[in-house]
Amino acid sequence: MNEERVLSLAGLFQACALAQQLANEGRCDEGAMEASVASVFRIDAPSVVGVYGNISNVRIGLRNLIAQLDESDRDMAVTRMVVTVMRLERSLSGRPELLNKLQQGIVAAQRQVEHFGQNSSQVTTRLAELYASTLSTLRPRVMVSGDPQQLQLPAVVEKVRSNLLAAVRSAVLWRQVGGRQWQLLLYRRQCSMLARGLLTGATLDNR
Repeated sequence: MNEERVLSLAGLFQACALAQQLANEGRCDEGAMEASVASVFRIDAPSVVGVYGNISNVRIGLRNLIAQLDESDRDMAVTRMVVTVMRLERSLSGRPELLNKLQQGIVAAQRQVEHFGQNSSQVTTRLAELYASTLSTLRPRVMVSGDPQQLQLPAVVEKVRSNLLAAVRSAVLWRQVGGRQWQLLLYRRQCSMLARGLLTGATLDNR
């Protein structure tokens, strides 16, 4: 394990945790969601940190990752979602035509960001539609459970899907920097130590 892999994992855990919170409560940390969604558009970032802007932007993800590695404090719904997203990313990698469609859709959404702003409902809707027309057609499907009343609200569903798109972005990044699922089992303690170090550094930088 290294810091790049831990950061990409934190990005994955953050997006999944936000999707789960939205499904349960209809709201989530807006700053964290903004950072997660922004990562979707940073295709050519020079570093893993650059994908998220800075380490502080994935503090929620680092906390969730540490909780996952500490078996007494797991959120199994988030853990299941993360594992499913990792498997979904592998399915996507075997479908180059779908990957191309996804990339073209992100470029089109980027033009909307420039016009309306990233936090606009238009951009959220576009990203949600992109997720539904590409990643939702693959197996395994990411199942999000929560409050049925919240999951009947179109605005909440769109935000959930936007975060799932961000989760897949982080899963792609995790794979690109050499991340593999078995490393979470073999290097659990090392991963936890790195995540705690990154979280401490991010907290000190933002006192």
